[in-house]
Amino acid sequence: MNPEALSAALLAVIAPLAEARRPGVAEGLTAADFPVERPKNRDHGDWASNAALKLSKQIGVNTREFAAEVATALAATEGIASVEVAGPGFINIRLDAAAAGALARTIVEAGTSFGTNRSQDGNTINLEFVSANPTGPMHIGHTRWAALGDAIARLLLASGATLVREFYINDAGAQMDRFGRSVLAAIAGEPTPEDGYPGAYIDDLAARVKAAEPGILDLPESERLDIALGRGYEFQMGDLKASLEAFNVHFDVFFSERLLHAPGPDGAPSLVDQAVDRLRAQGHVFDDQGAVWVRTTDFGDDKDRVIRRSNGEYTYFAADAAYYLNKGDRGFAHKIYLLGADHHGYVHRLKALAGAAGDDPDKDIEVLIGQLVSVNGARLSKRAGNIIELDDLREWLGTDALRYSLARYPADSPLTLDPEILKKRTNDNPVFYVQYAHARTHNVARNAADSGVTRDAFAPELLDHESESALLVALQEFPRLVAFAAELREPHRVARYLEELASLYHRWYDSCRVTPLGDEEVTDLHRTRLWLNDATGQVLRNGLDLLGVSAPERM
Repeated sequence: MNPEALSAALLAVIAPLAEARRPGVAEGLTAADFPVERPKNRDHGDWASNAALKLSKQIGVNTREFAAEVATALAATEGIASVEVAGPGFINIRLDAAAAGALARTIVEAGTSFGTNRSQDGNTINLEFVSANPTGPMHIGHTRWAALGDAIARLLLASGATLVREFYINDAGAQMDRFGRSVLAAIAGEPTPEDGYPGAYIDDLAARVKAAEPGILDLPESERLDIALGRGYEFQMGDLKASLEAFNVHFDVFFSERLLHAPGPDGAPSLVDQAVDRLRAQGHVFDDQGAVWVRTTDFGDDKDRVIRRSNGEYTYFAADAAYYLNKGDRGFAHKIYLLGADHHGYVHRLKALAGAAGDDPDKDIEVLIGQLVSVNGARLSKRAGNIIELDDLREWLGTDALRYSLARYPADSPLTLDPEILKKRTNDNPVFYVQYAHARTHNVARNAADSGVTRDAFAPELLDHESESALLVALQEFPRLVAFAAELREPHRVARYLEELASLYHRWYDSCRVTPLGDEEVTDLHRTRLWLNDATGQVLRNGLDLLGVSAPERM
């Protein structure tokens, strides 16, 4: 008896009662119109519904009296132990032990698929995040966007979306020239150019380029620069990808900005050229004082945007436009951008761009802004000098602690992490607390095997202890929680759920034994509790995986 089944049971009971009082009122109602929620106070039952309050006004009856009729009829439903009316007409539902306990077997048999849902079916999404410049290492801000973006992707995929994780490589423009000149200067043993990139990482790249191209300094100046830039870029992108993989963040596509500016086949216009023509065809492009503009104010932007300057050069907005249109051309109806705290100005600009392209700015594009993060005691990178590097943070705090902590808070909240807590192996450390609960489920299973407790019997009606009822209700909530977190793009809801589940499991562990004491005989209660233990471990494991965090079997 899961929430969906309860909603269906409410519909089956309420529809005829309402129809009898006001014909036609129940027409078009579905089970989705009668969601159930977990009561804040467990003494009020396993699930609660405000269905009677929603319909009583429409049919002109006393709410509490109508709720009482609904409760009486609902109580006859198989799997429901009791139904009570509370307050002005809330319906509190308590499941019988067998109906509630059956979930343990369902979870174990579902395995890694438990929690997956179809709430995002039909959504084709391009999720762009991190998108660090390929001119240096990734910093602490990129670390947060990596953890959040990857967790959002996992949630959406678990909810049935068709999704691609995409990294936009900003590898065109003056910054790449500065990068190439910086690497070449280091190869030649010369000072860093005045507008160049300082830092020991440039020296490291220079040494690698020189080892790969030992004759580089014998070449003409222009060839030297091309090789220094090309090889340095290649090595730096390799380092970025390796850092992300080590952080358990995977991308399906690395999209180069250069592709937007490159001529098409047989001399066809570039994607940027095409973008101007396409936006003009939509009626939102105009010319003024030799420049080409997009009338983005028609879609809520604070000013119109220049897409091509009077000297013929394209602006960054032109690349943004070409990239947005390219995503649509590749079949992505919905585009999500996860940007840093310094990109607030991009929200209206990108939404206006979607409108100018003929899309719905409120439906086809989302721009999520992540706030700043700091770590107490973190040191600036020895290689880069002026940033805190992802690799340094990962080596210092560990991938699991870092990813879990970054996903544990909403993206739009500033965050300061405390390494003293994250390095503790105590319940004060949230990731340790959840991982320890998972490891404990495996320890219980190992002890059970040593004691001869197996899962060859299952009697869910025996799971009637108060702590078992609370644990089962929480386990039942997991699929809905995943769907809700995916819809809101909020991985922190998964982390907070896991902490609550771990707490309920620890309480159950203290109250209910899976293995018999001493010479006690193994009973079906022990065997059934093993199912519940293993089900909890599975949900903890599935939840941690959604956050990109490991689930150790021993700690």
